Amino acid sequence: MRILAPVTFAQVRLAYLQDHPAQRAHRGNTNPEGEENLRRADRLLGRWQAVLLSRADVLGVVLPWHTGEGGGYELVPPTGLTVGQTAARLRARPAAVYGANPVCAAKLSFLARSPLTPVYLSTRPVPHSDYAAVRACGALVHVDGLHRMLAWELAGCLPREEALVAFLAGDPGALPAPSGAARPSGRRTPAAASAERLAEPSPVTSG
Repeated sequence: MRILAPVTFAQVRLAYLQDHPAQRAHRGNTNPEGEENLRRADRLLGRWQAVLLSRADVLGVVLPWHTGEGGGYELVPPTGLTVGQTAARLRARPAAVYGANPVCAAKLSFLARSPLTPVYLSTRPVPHSDYAAVRACGALVHVDGLHRMLAWELAGCLPREEALVAFLAGDPGALPAPSGAARPSGRRTPAAASAERLAEPSPVTSG
């Protein structure tokens, strides 16, 4: 994980709504719930950073309890699984999972062809029933982007290097340092430049 810059919650919310409008008309639209999850993370942790993630970082993100959009197959148990573990379950039993969870399957199929957009994470599970039993053990925790992270991994789209923009609630310094410890940005990539532009003060004022 590469740390880019601090950002405000207003900037995080604006970035989210640009990619995930609440009024988007499609089956299983959970964008309003995603926005509320951002608010939970902000109330709990109160600070945000723009960061860049590699595939290895994404695979280690802990996901909350997920029943496949109301389907018949529990994709993630209440104690949570990482993106990597959940993707392995999908690969091991695709017919069973997709057959029992048609809405979830449709999302994964659609998002596998979508561009990489920022995901939203935290250093601790947010206060919600889906996260109540999650065992994060010092890992990054999902706030929004479950289907996108899984779809991109299954489609082979996750970047090997630190290139996927994420907004992280909490203090990255509170996380256990991995072998490749989080570090300030050095080489400017297009993703880094995009995230840094999002971190600049917005000319839009609230009404």
